[in-house]
Amino acid sequence: MRRDGDDPDGREKLTDVTAATVETETVPEPEPDPDTPTLHQPKRALIAIGEVVLIALLVPAAVWCWNRGVVHYSYPVPDHPPLESTRFKGNWIGASVGLVTIAGVLLLDALRQTVLAVRTRGRKQAEQPDV
Repeated sequence: MRRDGDDPDGREKLTDVTAATVETETVPEPEPDPDTPTLHQPKRALIAIGEVVLIALLVPAAVWCWNRGVVHYSYPVPDHPPLESTRFKGNWIGASVGLVTIAGVLLLDALRQTVLAVRTRGRKQAEQPDV
């Protein structure tokens, strides 16, 4: 069965299709409200100080965990030097590694908070091309 607009090969022709249009409308960037938070906030320095205090608590805790995770044994043997052995307890070593990892992440965040509390970079305006 053949309809109007069909190709002799039996394919339908799309005669009512139009080309896609692309709208290049530029929307101006809204001005920030004075009440909205910005990157430069001096209270971030207090957050950084709190994180440094937390790091100062985590590092000794990690050392304490590490020392509990390493146990040295010494077995005396007659006419020979004593047999030395070291046992590693994985739960304490793992806790130590976890505490050091958390302290490292907090250190990075404290540095970021300090930089954001002290300075910000101004936004560089893009040059408009001459048309």
